[in-house]
Amino acid sequence: MTVQQEATAGGAGGAGQAGEPLEVWIDQDLCTGDGICVQYAPEVFELDIDGLAYVKSPEDELLVDPGATTPVPLPLLQDVVDSAKECPGDCIHVRRVSDGVEVYGPDAE
Repeated sequence: MTVQQEATAGGAGGAGQAGEPLEVWIDQDLCTGDGICVQYAPEVFELDIDGLAYVKSPEDELLVDPGATTPVPLPLLQDVVDSAKECPGDCIHVRRVSDGVEVYGPDAE
């Protein structure tokens, strides 16, 4: 995946300046295992054998380390944002890569 394919915060409700790459991570301590995120964006999220959701790398590798992040692909930005909004555990965090500021999720400004 190229930088051009990563999501940007531009036009996202004033979340950031155009061209800013975003990344997403899941707090497994809060994950309910509901799987809504996987339904919205299976290219980005996956349920592991422990029943919790994790992000996947651009190479489709499950990232199980706590706090692991992955780039948000631009075509999936709305699906990732909807996942964060609909998550019953409020555990999906989308932040700008440049400064780490959360733009979607429970800690968004």
